[in-house]
Amino acid sequence: MNKNTILEVKNLSMYFGGLKAVDDLSFEVFEKEIVGLIGPNGAGKTTVFNCITQFYKEDKGEIWFKNKDDEEINLNDIKVTKVINHGLVRTFQNIELVPDLSIIDNILIGAHNQFKSGILEHILTLPRARREEKELREKAHHVLEFLKLHYIKDMYVAGQPYGVLKKIEIARALMANPKMIILDEPAAGLNDVETDELAGLIRHIRDEFDITVILVEHDMGFVMDVCDRICAISFGKFLAMDTAEEIIKNKAVQEAYLGGDDFE
Repeated sequence: MNKNTILEVKNLSMYFGGLKAVDDLSFEVFEKEIVGLIGPNGAGKTTVFNCITQFYKEDKGEIWFKNKDDEEINLNDIKVTKVINHGLVRTFQNIELVPDLSIIDNILIGAHNQFKSGILEHILTLPRARREEKELREKAHHVLEFLKLHYIKDMYVAGQPYGVLKKIEIARALMANPKMIILDEPAAGLNDVETDELAGLIRHIRDEFDITVILVEHDMGFVMDVCDRICAISFGKFLAMDTAEEIIKNKAVQEAYLGGDDFE
């Protein structure tokens, strides 16, 4: 890996029966970048994310990540339940929140990997358990203030507007002390105002928390606005990786999206 590289995908392939969802894909992401992964429907974008986070074990290839201790690790060797401990966190296309818990309790779930005290210590409310609970609640308050959700922290998740639910998911991811966040269609279901706000929020998160962001999104205006670089794929194959301005001009990308016509 290069000095500034945080993620390197090398010759990644993933099969589902006779279908090759990802086909010898290689690309790299630099630290503190915002990178978009784009492609037509069925291009393999979410499959790539699932391989990076080890929800799927790739058939071929390597995925190298510079973790929170600045160690270069091969994610192929990491169990899916342990990926978060290395500073790699993701959100999902479908919102995965607990509706009958408060907002602050939902985002505290994201800090589960930071508890050192055991279940018995929490049952008995021993000093270490109380101290950890206090520290993580203070952190949760800070994250909620950053996302401008502090005023509704004690309200239930059930019944909240969709845009708020998206922010709560991001807040929960931030609670895990990530070095990289993977966002799967973060703008899906948002209106134009909420989408513009989200673009600014993602840039602010990158700058405030020194976090690298990779996202999949079908809203091309959003992708072009927020991303430093964009990686385009089609049928699991690499097409191009460049700035938004250059990706728009790329003939292979135009062909994959619109049969060769320019897209705006």
